[in-house]
Amino acid sequence: MSSHAESRHTDSAANNAGGGLSAYALLCIALIVALGFTLGCSEFIVIGIQPEIAQTFEVTLAQTGLLMSSFSITYALATPILALSTGRFARRPLFIAYCALFCLGNLAAVVASSFIMLLAARVLIGLVSGALLAVGVTYIPELAGMKRISLCVSLVYAAFSVAMVIATSSGRFIAATLDWHIAMVGTFVMAVLICGALVLILPRTGATDAPATAREQLPLLTDPRMLSGMAIFVFGVGSIYVFYGYVTPYLENILGFGTLEASAALMAYGGMCFVSNLLSGLLDTRFGVKALLATFPIQGALLLALWALGDSMPWAFAVILGIGLVMYIVSTPCVSLFMNTASAEYPQALTLASSLEPTAFNTGIAFGTAVGGAVISGPGMEFVGLVGALFSIVAWGLTALTVRLSGGRA
Repeated sequence: MSSHAESRHTDSAANNAGGGLSAYALLCIALIVALGFTLGCSEFIVIGIQPEIAQTFEVTLAQTGLLMSSFSITYALATPILALSTGRFARRPLFIAYCALFCLGNLAAVVASSFIMLLAARVLIGLVSGALLAVGVTYIPELAGMKRISLCVSLVYAAFSVAMVIATSSGRFIAATLDWHIAMVGTFVMAVLICGALVLILPRTGATDAPATAREQLPLLTDPRMLSGMAIFVFGVGSIYVFYGYVTPYLENILGFGTLEASAALMAYGGMCFVSNLLSGLLDTRFGVKALLATFPIQGALLLALWALGDSMPWAFAVILGIGLVMYIVSTPCVSLFMNTASAEYPQALTLASSLEPTAFNTGIAFGTAVGGAVISGPGMEFVGLVGALFSIVAWGLTALTVRLSGGRA
């Protein structure tokens, strides 16, 4: 590392120890938050342009759901495997490699000339996205200090969730007024700019560069609290994505929204998701995982109401906004459970612990999207809320189990 970069990093650490953040640390953290936003845009951009993709490549709407489910399955499987298998390598070369592959995958999505090529590009992006986020998050403790980890990590995931809706709504507008490929180009350009800035700015070395073997990390994955916490994500997030994985056609086909109305509705939903992230942090600070014992019944009731109301406006849309308000409450309590347990009992598996949230979250997305596609192909799109409500009940039961495994301290 150059003497200038080392000096910046040393000054940053000194300021953290003294209670303040240097301009360099703030810049690095801002870029890591921007990375979360970029990853979210890359993942969710296809949701807003599903009808156009289906028309361009002459596939069904249900088949376009594969662009989300294949991404999520790859993401969920690859992230912990990469965390375990690359523990012996230095962090910076890994980060650069993940950035390069992430940008390459987005470029492949731009130039894809067939549905199979686009699907392959999505698999490549999913292969490295979780690992890229997990490695990026490991810079936060040394940049921000231990007391600010929860705040900074919540900002990263908040940016990710806001990107979900901004990418969906802007993609819907761009696809309807211009060309859906332009939305893909915008995501690619953002990926290049943010990844390039991170490679140039982030510290060359740090406290988390110590190697860790797979054997040293694996005990984390056998902890019952980790397993039950991941299962909460699968069913809690999956219950939402039975509906949200097809939110654009739901708004247009069930509620009768036009293109611009659907785009505006998605932006409003994004505002609810932003508030949901703030609620997630507040509830975690006060109640921990126990907060989910109250929020999952509310989530299930909203999804059930979505099914019961059908196309009744404006009540159906009000329920959809309510779903956005509870959508991300699950995140921070479970992330805190993963990170705090690893810090206290499995310190060499901190990178693996940071990968569990994106892994479990995207498993939930893949699960929910796949079930949603089956519901659409079978009983019909109007039944996605009913099926999602059933999964919320399962998530509530898993939360009760997790609290019990933690001895009431979760």
